[in-house]
Amino acid sequence: MELKTADCGKHKLDSRHQLWEQTRVRRLLLLIGLCVGFSQSAPAQPVAGVPEATPLAELSARDAVILGLVEGVTEFLPVSSTGHLIIASHALELESEEPLHDAEGQPIWYKKPSPKHPEGIPLTTKLAADTYVVVIQAGAIAAVVLIFWSRLMGILHGLMGRNNAGLRLLRNIIIACVPAVGIGLAAGDLIDEYLFSIEAVVVALVSGAVLMMAAERWRKQQPVTGASRLDPADLTIGQSLGIGLMQCLALWPGMSRSMVTMVGGYFVGLSPSRSAEFSFLVGLPILTGAALLKSYKAGPAMIEVFGTSSLILGSLVAAISAAIAVKFLVSYLSRHGLGVFAIYRLALATVLAGWFLLG
Repeated sequence: MELKTADCGKHKLDSRHQLWEQTRVRRLLLLIGLCVGFSQSAPAQPVAGVPEATPLAELSARDAVILGLVEGVTEFLPVSSTGHLIIASHALELESEEPLHDAEGQPIWYKKPSPKHPEGIPLTTKLAADTYVVVIQAGAIAAVVLIFWSRLMGILHGLMGRNNAGLRLLRNIIIACVPAVGIGLAAGDLIDEYLFSIEAVVVALVSGAVLMMAAERWRKQQPVTGASRLDPADLTIGQSLGIGLMQCLALWPGMSRSMVTMVGGYFVGLSPSRSAEFSFLVGLPILTGAALLKSYKAGPAMIEVFGTSSLILGSLVAAISAAIAVKFLVSYLSRHGLGVFAIYRLALATVLAGWFLLG
């Protein structure tokens, strides 16, 4: 009788959880529908004494949805968000390098004239689109925060001295972030100048695929021991630092931050699903920092170009698609590993090379 009662209670809890999940998804879809309708509607009448804000370049609801989907899905899958965004921007014709001007004919600055950039760098549609996809990462970040809320609460309790595992997890996340953040801040301009090209992205896609295949083969050759159940909170300082050094490879556009972090997790003994989980958690401060920095530098100018409704719509789509992608990846990796994603990266490299280099 007790067993049946427990099973019944568990069934009710599962049903309530499923109902809550379905309700949350419906609400998010409703918000997207409202934003699509708002972005396609006629502009509102200007308020007396307040100048009307009209976007300077066209970013349709379709474009915002596509960019949100690409960003949300590829940011956490080990397939290179950069490669996909290059294709998406090209297909949506968001690659114009013509300087943009405001309603009064004055240039909109991406970087204002300074001793380092005497002539300044004017904002273009391409730079606005690049800023847009970084800023809408906020939606993807929010999705990961919700999915791993219990982990994050454990970290908070650790800071309060009530959860040792949570405190160790926070330590490991910080250590894993430090190398890539340090090198990225020190060499960001050099990376943009010498590595941000179609050729470099194609080479990174192929190199990453080879690395993934090698890591997957290495993992399958390891004996099954208790270490295979290692939790990210149980990593040593050296293991966390090793993952952080691996993550530095992601500064090469096209390599994929999530991929190199997962491979690093493999090499220190994390299972595929645990490696993915640690990759998501390590990505939170890095992606948040990148989104905040980009928003500070060029966010207002980007909104002036594309408008606020497009930003809201793209962020919501990125949130939903990222949530689905993260749930899918953890479930898939626990059964199959990274092999299929390596094959997909090779196919993507072929498409990029054929479209942009050979065509």
